[in-house]
Amino acid sequence: MKLYDLDNVNHPNHYTTGGIETYDYIAAKLTPEQLEGYLAGNIMKYISRYQHKNGVEDLKKARWYLEKLIGLKEQQ
Repeated sequence: MKLYDLDNVNHPNHYTTGGIETYDYIAAKLTPEQLEGYLAGNIMKYISRYQHKNGVEDLKKARWYLEKLIGLKEQQ
């Protein structure tokens, strides 16, 4: 069992199939502006649905994307 096997927020198993995390692949393919929009969209998605779907888990996912967005903006 991998360290990340049970982490549905930071490293979901279904996002690492093929040996690369889906986020890392997407980030490598997008421009910084596109990545910013992708991150902001995911933040909105998880904030909008947390009361109706996965509760605190969705809030944690929104926070994960927010941390990525903050990091991106700090690099610019």
